[in-house]
Amino acid sequence: MKTDNVAKPKQNLMGSEVVEGYACKPKKLDPNKPIMYYHAIVYICSDERCAKAGGEEKAAWLRGVVKDMGLHTGTQRIKVSRSLCQGACRFRQVAQINAPAPNDKLWLKHTHTFDRETWVEILRAIRDNKAITENRIEMRVYEEQGL
Repeated sequence: MKTDNVAKPKQNLMGSEVVEGYACKPKKLDPNKPIMYYHAIVYICSDERCAKAGGEEKAAWLRGVVKDMGLHTGTQRIKVSRSLCQGACRFRQVAQINAPAPNDKLWLKHTHTFDRETWVEILRAIRDNKAITENRIEMRVYEEQGL
């Protein structure tokens, strides 16, 4: 009996066939398919200044860490996404986290200096809803002056 050595098409985590050269981009878009759930999302600035500090591929590298920790699927999924300038260049390379309290709307500075273990600690804190206290950028409301 002859068997064909035809490779099965690559599929993303949602079961869609993937465009060649991509990790998850579906070949056919289904406008009725819901987006994949995430517990939290981490935006890594990859615009010009931050990319020079931390590398353009920091988000891809961090996705690998998330996957190694098993946090790329399920109810504890942490999504990592690149962003353009977030207006905090003085703190480059910055990351902005949207997650359940106490880490909602959290900004982190100097993430280009973080090693793998630091990111693992941060991702565990996000997963476990524990406060991240190191390298935070504090936010303040500035009122318009002189009007």
